[in-house]
Amino acid sequence: MSGAEGILELRCAGRPVAAYTTRPELSARHSPRPYLHPVTTPAGVPVSAFAPDDHRHHLGVGVAVPDVAGHNFWGGRTFVRGRGPTELDNHGVQRHEGFARLGPDGFTEALSWTAGDGRVLLREERILRVRELGGAAWALDLSFALTDATGAGVSIGSPATNGRPGAAYGGFFWRAPKEAGPPVVFGAAGDGEAAVHGVCGDWVALAGDGWTLVFAGADEETRRDPWFVRAAEYPGVGSSLAHERRLLLPAGGTVVRRVVTVVADGRLDRAAAEALAHRGVTP
Repeated sequence: MSGAEGILELRCAGRPVAAYTTRPELSARHSPRPYLHPVTTPAGVPVSAFAPDDHRHHLGVGVAVPDVAGHNFWGGRTFVRGRGPTELDNHGVQRHEGFARLGPDGFTEALSWTAGDGRVLLREERILRVRELGGAAWALDLSFALTDATGAGVSIGSPATNGRPGAAYGGFFWRAPKEAGPPVVFGAAGDGEAAVHGVCGDWVALAGDGWTLVFAGADEETRRDPWFVRAAEYPGVGSSLAHERRLLLPAGGTVVRRVVTVVADGRLDRAAAEALAHRGVTP
């Protein structure tokens, strides 16, 4: 760990592959939170984007939710039913509270999700590990457990549950870099953005200029969440916590999700991507 912002370098097979910032100095409008960026392939090709011009609140790779009991932990505008995207003073902060385990291959981290008025709404345990999958690929294994901290239960939503069809983002999210053309998209459910967006599937892949990302749900609960996929507008993939209806956490309740992302050099075909997805989730 180094620097005022608290930056951890993650290494795989002796090579740096990602940096994790724990205490970013960001505008409240960005819903400050820990994030991974830059993330690279084994050959050093960048596969994450931080605060791109099209969405300044997209912060590399991490966990973000646009509606936790009405508070915005995603950043940017809030989608309000009947009004659309609206500027509100409702942004929260994910605060790094400490590491229970810390090493060059990953960590176990405690975080608090704090509303603008200082109330802690959620407590999180985040576990991240990196693993080599051969010389041209590695796996990022990220799990998070969100626990109600209010004692009264908490409700998690998305723009989709608030009236915007097709916008069920919220949970794990990976913003990839924008290139001259959109990435190729394919997955267990088919080929193309329309075939995989909003659909449950064991895995989904983005393939860009010299890189491929293969995202896989690593347990049954995560695989029940539909994928949120963007390619034409911007390149990004997430797993939807609140797709058709709000996710209700009872008092003291916990929701756990785990996504493994394979980061590979080159543009993989379907067979290679599927094989790496299965290797990534296999201990």
